[in-house]
Amino acid sequence: MAILRNHEIWEMDIEELDDRLFQLREDLMKIKGVLASGGIPEDIGRAREIKRTIARILTIKNIKQKEQKEKQGNELSKVRTS
Repeated sequence: MAILRNHEIWEMDIEELDDRLFQLREDLMKIKGVLASGGIPEDIGRAREIKRTIARILTIKNIKQKEQKEKQGNELSKVRTS
């Protein structure tokens, strides 16, 4: 699986982010399993890239969730003042 760029992550909705997050965490577990058993993974730098991508996804997901909550809060306040 290719590592995602920021603009690709921003274009995804929250469900897609959750799916990709699950896939990346599975990949990371496989790499950690190889390391724990004393093996050498195919691509040593891949674990670092996966960790960074997971962090990017979580950050963008949190920002999107906060924006949705603020948007819902603004809509509720408009209804209350009307």
